[in-house]
Amino acid sequence: TMCQSEARRGPELRAAKWLHFPQLALRRRLGQLSCMSKPALKLRSWPLAVLYYLLPLGALRPLSRVGWRPVSRVALYKSVPTRLLSRAWGRLNQVELPHWLRRPVYSLYIWTFGVNMKEAAVEDLHHYRNLSEFFRRKLKPQARPVCGLHSVISPSDGKILNFGQVKNCEVEQVKGVTYSLESFLGPRTPAEDLPFPPAVRHSSFRSQLVTREGNELYHCVIYLAPGDYHCFHSPTDWTVAHRRHFPGSLMSVNPGMARWIKELFCHNERVVLTGDWKHGFFSLTAVGATNVGSIRIYFDRDLHTNSPRYSKGSYNDFSFVTHANKEGIPMRKGEHLGEFNLGSTIVLIFEAPKDFNFSLQAGQKIRFGEALGSL
Repeated sequence: TMCQSEARRGPELRAAKWLHFPQLALRRRLGQLSCMSKPALKLRSWPLAVLYYLLPLGALRPLSRVGWRPVSRVALYKSVPTRLLSRAWGRLNQVELPHWLRRPVYSLYIWTFGVNMKEAAVEDLHHYRNLSEFFRRKLKPQARPVCGLHSVISPSDGKILNFGQVKNCEVEQVKGVTYSLESFLGPRTPAEDLPFPPAVRHSSFRSQLVTREGNELYHCVIYLAPGDYHCFHSPTDWTVAHRRHFPGSLMSVNPGMARWIKELFCHNERVVLTGDWKHGFFSLTAVGATNVGSIRIYFDRDLHTNSPRYSKGSYNDFSFVTHANKEGIPMRKGEHLGEFNLGSTIVLIFEAPKDFNFSLQAGQKIRFGEALGSL
């Protein structure tokens, strides 16, 4: 009877061996992958991870039973060469379009992103020779009246992602997702031209930026969508003393991605302008994004963003304070300051008295010249 039962189970055992063989081969292959160097492993596992997240009905999920684990979506997204892609996009934007092709191309963009061309200084679409010129179009002078009754105005068109007081040296990029204030602005150096005082031992980074007793530190995050006006202006009367350029990633900064990736603004390429206004410390940071590696500051000819000569993880400083000009670059409220290519994010971090009040709601649309807050 035992021999009969084994004979009956013979086909089942042979089937089990055939089913088990691919698993053994796959385990052996995964073991070989684990012995590879990190760059080689990343190169070999990246396409498989992409398929894991894209294929429907979990087609590759049985691989997890034999020891394979896909990289996280965040790690996968960070591995995309966004800087290289953005440089390629920038060159494509500079290509002059034939006269007959300009209207259909720009009309498609206008329809997709809801661009209001009635506000543009030049409404004729044939005037813009390439996509770059169209993205950086200027507005009619009367299209954005500057509010003169409040201390701080919006430097650009966009959407308010977050605002409020800076507490515990953490700033919210969107509700519930924070980043480090020191990581974002960068470490302070003992240079005399920096607009904030030298480091005080055992004091927080936030308290070192507040230069006057009774003041608080505030922040405001404005997201520029692809259809928005892409120039940005001075939000108040202030003096720019210093520029710090962080080469970095160029990940998307749309609100969904900002909720997904912690410290997104600290990873991305950005230009930090710091200085003083009548209430103390003031800073404006232009954050780059995918296809927005080009950040231009009109008075800073030495600034070159998304350049291969700069490596991620570093930063370079430039001082506007010289022996001939001991204060820096004076900016008037509403004055042209710089521009993006496509869309991105602006972060304001500034010192103000405790009775400063924002007149905003998270998620609201705002236009350049409208009031952010008042005393």
